[in-house]
Amino acid sequence: RAESRVWTLMLLLGTCLLYCARVTVPICALALSSHFDWDKKQFGVVLSSFFWGYCLTQIIGGHISDQIGGEKVLLLSASAWGLLTVLTPLLTHITSAHLVFMTSSRFLMGLLQGVYFPSLASLLSQRVRESERAFTYSTVGTGSQFGTLLIGGAGSLLLDWYGWESVFYFSGLLTLLWVYCTCKYLLSEKELTIPMNYLTRGLSIPKQTKVPWKQLFRKAPIWAVIIAQLSTASTFFTLLSWLPTFFKETFPDSKGWVFNVVPWLVAIPTSLFSGFLSDHLISQENVLWCLIFPFFQVIGSGVSSIFALCLGQTNSFCKAIMFASASVGLQTFNHSGISVNVQDLAPSCAGLLFGKDSAGFLLGGHGVICVYLAGYLIETTGSWISVFNLVAAVNSIGLCTFLLFGEAQRVDTDSVYMDL
Repeated sequence: RAESRVWTLMLLLGTCLLYCARVTVPICALALSSHFDWDKKQFGVVLSSFFWGYCLTQIIGGHISDQIGGEKVLLLSASAWGLLTVLTPLLTHITSAHLVFMTSSRFLMGLLQGVYFPSLASLLSQRVRESERAFTYSTVGTGSQFGTLLIGGAGSLLLDWYGWESVFYFSGLLTLLWVYCTCKYLLSEKELTIPMNYLTRGLSIPKQTKVPWKQLFRKAPIWAVIIAQLSTASTFFTLLSWLPTFFKETFPDSKGWVFNVVPWLVAIPTSLFSGFLSDHLISQENVLWCLIFPFFQVIGSGVSSIFALCLGQTNSFCKAIMFASASVGLQTFNHSGISVNVQDLAPSCAGLLFGKDSAGFLLGGHGVICVYLAGYLIETTGSWISVFNLVAAVNSIGLCTFLLFGEAQRVDTDSVYMDL
């Protein structure tokens, strides 16, 4: 149990640093746009390029993690994205095609980070008891808020004091330090070694254990969780990418460390509370499982969208902070809704299913369309209301689909699944 707690803490830190690296560009949005003379359509391309890469490694990341262990995949990808973050400011000085370079850099960042959550789903489904998964996942998931909080506070100050380059250095060096400490103190040399034949086994799916996707995707709950996951992820990343720019343009006299910190500070306790509440409800014999996941999804997708709509209508900075905090905070209830539902539907291949679930090619991209479309709408309409209407509409699609077709019962109980 002591080792489990240490790993939970380290995975929380890993998720934190994942988001530190991911949010560096949104935090530096206006500085980068001004420095390179980009309009919002161009910057929308830069922001959305991350998700083109992010969706491509979901499936392979989840499958390899199911085969060789999620911790190895996590550390390899973290080493690469940490190094890329550190090198990004340096490489911008040796190229004149800044838009192409930054777009390519964010695409590569997406490729590297795309394996993280499928690997995490695989790791938790194999090593955490079912009654503790929601709270553990929510605890680790709070790293996304901690990371956004950290880079929002420290990054805003570094941006004002030393320029946008310092934000990239700060995030990348912390990630490399985390990888070093994890390898040195938590893993043995044997655990860090991946035999070539083992890696080959991870890259290929043997015929006798090949996942029968045709049969699996005939299940309506699988499609319900796919659509819900894509909808919630797309809207979350839209808010994550554009909120700093919204506050800076709408309230130019406001401080970055306020609007980049407060919403994510609120999201941390709400995420932990949702995980605790979910595990508590599941442990009660008189509570119907079929009602638990829809309950959390209504809050995470439905109620949060109401506050997003209110955000677009207010002219008060204090009210805008309150609405943004409520919207972002309540979205964390999705950790105890569809994110846990994936592990309950098919625990025998949770990592691969999570990757398949999040693969952007199914519905046009994991955040690609929404993030780019948000920039297009702002540039063409000149109004932020259209962006928050988009968030609410996409969330509604995912929520309605999940409420109509979602289930909590396992669907991989046939012998062909159990062999995985």
